[in-house]
Amino acid sequence: MERLQKLEEKIKEGGMLTSEEALWLLEEAPFEELCEVAHRITVAYASRKFDMCSIINAKSGRCPENCKWCAQSVHHHTGVEEYGLVSEKECLRQAKMNEDQGVARFSLVTSGRRPSAGEVEKLCKHFAYLRAHSKIELCASLGLATEEQLAALYRAGVSRYHCNLETAPSFFPTLCSTHTQAQKIETLQAARRAGELEVQSIPLNLLQPIKGTPLEHAKPLTAEEVLRTVAMFRMVNPTAFLRFAGGRSQLSEETVDRALYVGINSAIVGDLLTTLGSKVTKDKERIKEAGYEL
Repeated sequence: MERLQKLEEKIKEGGMLTSEEALWLLEEAPFEELCEVAHRITVAYASRKFDMCSIINAKSGRCPENCKWCAQSVHHHTGVEEYGLVSEKECLRQAKMNEDQGVARFSLVTSGRRPSAGEVEKLCKHFAYLRAHSKIELCASLGLATEEQLAALYRAGVSRYHCNLETAPSFFPTLCSTHTQAQKIETLQAARRAGELEVQSIPLNLLQPIKGTPLEHAKPLTAEEVLRTVAMFRMVNPTAFLRFAGGRSQLSEETVDRALYVGINSAIVGDLLTTLGSKVTKDKERIKEAGYEL
């Protein structure tokens, strides 16, 4: 307990936790006390206005990358639906549906290593169309991208670009060999230079084993492991939006509620890419009950 109090004081004084301290939180810190400290940090430093966003699978399947967790890779046989870039009107229909439910952000997500020049041109037209016909904030998750492509997306109305880091740098090569985590970081840095929003948004994806992928039999995290992870991320990133993303449908109601208490203050709502997500109305009720504003 004494060590936890010292770490809490360190955070209050503006200090950053070391990797060794973060690892101790994950593996050894007293669990109940850890949850309480993370809750106090959340209340003191994180936004109490809950940030909801939604995504559309704007281009599905046939991805050349061999990410072991992904249903859309051509290296795995998952039976996922395959289609090219969806129409502007379909994007707008889903954007308006989310906007009407009070969702703040809407993201187009496409499968593939990186968008081609032609795809970026089409996507920019999509985003400009959405900007002209809706007020929802726009995001993009299109894989690896150049600064020139990202600047074009920014001019079309994209204010945040998303690129998952997935796991620790040391472990990433065991999960994917067709691109590197360094390339992902390079894309994120290019997005910041191009003008995308620099607000910290950290999606926490929980592996949802999908039949046909190499990880289909992976053992899921326990509730305590999930909550320790949320607490650790909150204490390392006191002011960030910690975002429930993929895989939370596996969690019990109690674990979801406790995660909101410990540090989650944003979420992807509605359905995800190839898996079912959550009902927006139910999420809004839960968010209010946890003490957040919408």
